[in-house]
Amino acid sequence: MTLTPSPLLRFSHVNKHFRVNGQPLEAIRDFSLHVACGEFVAIVGSSGCGKSTLLRLLIGLDREFDGRIELEGRPADRSTRDCAIVFQEHRLFPWLTVTQNIALGLAAQPLEAAERDRRIVEFIERVGLSAFSQAYPHQLSGGMAQRVAIARGLVARPRVLLLDEPFAALDALTRQQLQDELLSLRGKASLTAVLVTHDVEEAIYLADRVVVMAPRPGRIKRIVTIDLPHPRQRGSFEFHQLREQLLHELTREGPYEPPGRDLIRDLPALYIAC
Repeated sequence: MTLTPSPLLRFSHVNKHFRVNGQPLEAIRDFSLHVACGEFVAIVGSSGCGKSTLLRLLIGLDREFDGRIELEGRPADRSTRDCAIVFQEHRLFPWLTVTQNIALGLAAQPLEAAERDRRIVEFIERVGLSAFSQAYPHQLSGGMAQRVAIARGLVARPRVLLLDEPFAALDALTRQQLQDELLSLRGKASLTAVLVTHDVEEAIYLADRVVVMAPRPGRIKRIVTIDLPHPRQRGSFEFHQLREQLLHELTREGPYEPPGRDLIRDLPALYIAC
């Protein structure tokens, strides 16, 4: 993938503190990261390391921090129309249909009614829910509801899509299906995406780079480039080797020593024999 040399999104020396029981709590320390246009970056780390807080700062849900967060050179909190976020819970309005929930993603867009309707239909089709356009959230499965949330995030064609553990509550099969759908949508829409996840395999499967966070205060421990072509094979030796590397970064100190093929946990027998 060819990426533009100038970053679309820039975190510069971001620090964040909370007050807990009247005492300061350092949540994020000196976080700096550049994200290129069209890049997919995943942020992984243990609970409490500040992953989701970074997205809240970027989208403007929390504006109390030190440092700078910029989108195309402007403060990101002034560019909220250029960002959309999908949460772990779909957060659909139960009294609205699929069509009406997705339409909320265009509430701030100055569009003619015909263009608004065309876009809504387009994204309902993209997430494979044309037959459910007039259904209500209680009539959808968890995976279908999350597709609606993704369509709502994408319908305004944001510059940056933020994903806060969007598949964590789903079963394994639905999670893999939606990961594939997200990659397909990314290819069609030329998205820039930032994913927060605790799932190392998900990060490797989706992202161009994986940012490994150290425990609180959250800070970058390492950035790993994922040089695997799409579609990625979850059972390949290279995939498992990257998984072991990232798990080492998350759970251990010291340099990573790549294991031989016969030492990688859960490696399918056909790769051990190669």
